This record gives sequence, structure tokens and C-alpha cells, in this order.
Amino acid sequence: MNNDNENQTQSNSTSAEVGEKSSPTILYFFRRKWLKIWRGNPPGGVLLSFGAIIAVIMSIPIIYVVWRSLFAGVDRWMRLLDERIPMLLWNTISLTVAVTICAVIIGVSLAWIVTRTDIPGKKLWQWLLALPLVIPPYVGAVTYIIVFGRSGWARDFWRDTPWLVETFGPYPINIFSFWGVFFVLTMFTYPYVYLIASAALRKMNQNFEEAARSLGMSAWQIFWKVNLPFLRPAIGAGAILVSLYVLSDFGAIAMLRYVTFTAAIYFQRASFDTASASVLSLVLIALTVIILWIESRTRRKNKYYQTSNTYRKPATLKLGKWKPVALIYTSLVFFASVLLPISVLVYWSNIGLRMGALDSRFFGFVLNSLQVSGLAALLCMILAMPIIYLKTRYPSLITSIIDRLCYAGYALPGVIVALGFIFIFNNHIPMLYGTFYVVALAFVVRFLPQAMQSGEASLSLISPRIDEAARSLGYPPWKVMFKVILPNMLPGVLAGGALVFVSSIKELPATLMLRPPGFDTLAVRIYFEASEAIYHLAAPAALLIIIVSIIPLRYMLRKY
Repeated sequence: MNNDNENQTQSNSTSAEVGEKSSPTILYFFRRKWLKIWRGNPPGGVLLSFGAIIAVIMSIPIIYVVWRSLFAGVDRWMRLLDERIPMLLWNTISLTVAVTICAVIIGVSLAWIVTRTDIPGKKLWQWLLALPLVIPPYVGAVTYIIVFGRSGWARDFWRDTPWLVETFGPYPINIFSFWGVFFVLTMFTYPYVYLIASAALRKMNQNFEEAARSLGMSAWQIFWKVNLPFLRPAIGAGAILVSLYVLSDFGAIAMLRYVTFTAAIYFQRASFDTASASVLSLVLIALTVIILWIESRTRRKNKYYQTSNTYRKPATLKLGKWKPVALIYTSLVFFASVLLPISVLVYWSNIGLRMGALDSRFFGFVLNSLQVSGLAALLCMILAMPIIYLKTRYPSLITSIIDRLCYAGYALPGVIVALGFIFIFNNHIPMLYGTFYVVALAFVVRFLPQAMQSGEASLSLISPRIDEAARSLGYPPWKVMFKVILPNMLPGVLAGGALVFVSSIKELPATLMLRPPGFDTLAVRIYFEASEAIYHLAAPAALLIIIVSIIPLRYMLRKY
């Protein structure tokens, strides 16, 4: 009996020793794996936790919408698949494809004319043709309704000119149609392609063109066989921006009474059918993911390189007899996308000033816009820092996932982000629902990547040795980031905040869906006043947004 007890005691002590030996082995294994993930340089726990929490917050609205749509019920899915979704798919895809193709043609052709030819006033045209970026498409839609709408200037002129009616019949233009939406969106999105293609053309090596010219190729053949292949990445980048914008646009589409997924989601939510809105949102998310997948596949297959050691600046081509044609073409695009809209807004703003539009009510809208946009910009500047610091200084699979999650809201329409916030705050955080803080948080989810891109560009100019020196003095990674790195990259962070601020002022669908009662911003008032044809009240607000939007244009022109 005693021997059995002794054997049992020995067995227990042996197993305890094995446990003690195996436990450090398991910890050592996980420690090695952890160090391998970070390539021997893991970030501090505080910094990593902060970055992970931000990434989760950025992705929660999208995940919540997807979750709600999957449990919306088979009956609702079948009804929408039979009645709404096919029509919405046709409207959305056809509009996206048409606008993207036309914006690429206009953007590339203008970039070629302005960058590579001797068109008069080259430097001036470089600025003027980028100006449509400061005009939100819903503002452009308002101006075209004023000019070409059912009670617009063009209709009145047509009706008061007998020979036009006798020769061509009734007024032929219907701005409230596919072609009206197509024209407006094209005129205010082509600069995405124009800016990126211009930058690519300026960096193109002249040696390739000279080699092609020595083989007897004409200027047209050189463009198709030499320049265009090098432009494909730039064209793809511009096209993806245009496509995503058309998919996400709500203001211009709603004002011109054309129904796509964004408008349908908004109106389903307005009728309190959130389950149907979530189903439509899932289809729109799938469309967005497909477009991003196609773009990434195309970019992987089409890669073109040029050596920099023999780089020569591209030569300027003489237009000759084509100079008047090029000048008329650029002037027409500038007139349709900038001169006409601005002239209409100035005209109606002048009427509004005389009628007392700039009253306390107007300045209340301005204050609301500044309040919510300023808070969003401040939050984005604070939250962007840990993400870009992790991504740049501690590259790994984990930081890549965090970075991708933070871009989730930027790639999707504002109506989907707003719908996710409605589900979350209405069901789980009701104390914040119906406050302007929710609007500001939605702006953060939508526009945080703008602050990240600007801050990342500044951080890339700061040597990692500064971090190493601070770490050698005993600073943890989060303290290095805030006390050492942030002061050195402050201009880039502030530039990112300015971009977020301007984008937030222009944002319409998220503000419409999330604003508390009585909390109207400039964008919201433009939408409602224009919908009621009270143009003298809508125009001053639209003009103010355009003036403020010149800030990011200056940044983009310096960048490209």
C-alpha cells in the first residue's frame, strides 16, 4: 500500500516537471511565431490594440449591413429579385459603364492635348480643366436643372423662339433621364482620369517615341502602340475612381430622378423598410467588390516599366491645322463643366443676396457644417496616426489586414455606411442615435483613408533611425509615435485633415440619413431647396462649398 502511494507521488511529481518543461516550450513556440510575423520587430501592445480597435470600428457598419441582409428573409429576397434588383442592376451598371468610358475618353484626350501639344495657354488649361473636381455633382445637377429643366432658361428660350418650334418641334431636351444623369456625372468626374493621365504623360520617356518614329510610325500609331500601353495603369486607376464614384453617387441621381441602388436604398430606409434596404446594400457591396477585383486583376496582368537612367522629357507636338479644333474642344468641355455651372450659381446667388438669403438661418447651416466636419477632421487626424505608423514601421500580415479594414468605408457608398450606423446606434447605442456625433463618426468611416494617405506620404520622408534612437532611450512605440514622429509629420497630417474637412462638408447621403431633427448642413439645404426650386437659397450654399473645395484641388494638383 505504501509502495503504491510512493509510486503515485513519484508519478505526480514527474508529470508536474513535464508540465513545467512543456509550458515554456509552448510559450517559446508562440513567441517565435509572433516574432516571425513581425520580422523580429513587434509593435507595443498599446499601439497594436489601438490600431486593431480602430480597424474594427471602421468595418463594423459594413459587417452589420451584410449580417442584416443575410437574415432579411427568403420572401423579401425573392420579391426584390423579381421586382427591383434586375431593374436597379441595369440602371446602375449601364450608367457606371457609360460614364466611365466617356470620362476616360475625355480625360485622356484632354491630358494628351494639354500635356503633349502646343495648345495656347497650356499652364492655364492645366488648372482650368481640373476645376470640375471642386463642384459636387449634385451642385452641377442643380445648375443643369436650372438651365435645361422643364421650367429652365433653355426651355423658355425655345418656347419664345417661333422658328425653333416650327423647325424642330417641341423642346427636345429631357434632363430628367438617363442621358441627363450620364452627361452631368461625366462632366464632373472626368478630372479623376485627366489628373492621373496627365501625371503619367509627363513622366513618359521620349526615347520610346523616337524609336517608334524611326520605324516610320505616325503620331497616331505612336499613341496607340507606344503611349497607350504605358498609360493603361493610369487609365485603370482613373477609371476605378470614376466607377466607384458613380456607384456611390446619390445627390445628382436623386435630383435628376433616376433610380440606381443608392437612391433605392435611401428611399427604402425613408419608408422604414430597413431589411429591404440592407438586401439592396448587399447587392451594391457585391458590385463594388467585383469592380475592385476586376481592377486588381487587370493591373496584375498589365505591367509596363521604363528605365530612369536614360529618361528624357517628352517632346511637345505641333498641332498645326488641328490647333483650332483642339482649342474648341477644350473650351467646350470647360464651358460645360465649369463656366456654365459657376455662372448660374453666381447669378442666383446675386438674387439670393438681394432677397436676404444670408440670414441667421443660413449661418446656422454654415455653423452646423463647420461643427460636424471639423469634428470628423480632428478624429481622422488622431485615428490615422496609429494605422499609418503600424503599416509603415511594422509591416506584416496583421497590419495589412488592419489597413484594408480601415479602407472598407471609403470604397463603399455613403448610404451603406449610414445604414450600418442606423442599425448599430438605433439598436445598441440609442443614447447617441439622433445626435450630430453619429454624423461625424460616419464621416470618419467614409474619409479616414484620405487622412491616412496624406500622413503616409509625410511619414515616408522620415527616417526609421529616428524611431530607433527614441526606442533606445526607453520610449515605447506609442510614445515614439506621438512625441517624436507626429511633430515631424504634422504638415502632412494637417493636409489630410483639410481633405477630410472638405469632403465632409460636401457629403450628402450620410448626412441626410443620420442628421438629428433640425440639424441641417449646407449640403442638405442645397438638396432640399433645389428640390423645391428655391434656387436663390440653394445657390449661395453651393457657391460656398465650391470655394471651400479649392483646398483639396490645390493639394491634388501639387500631388499629380
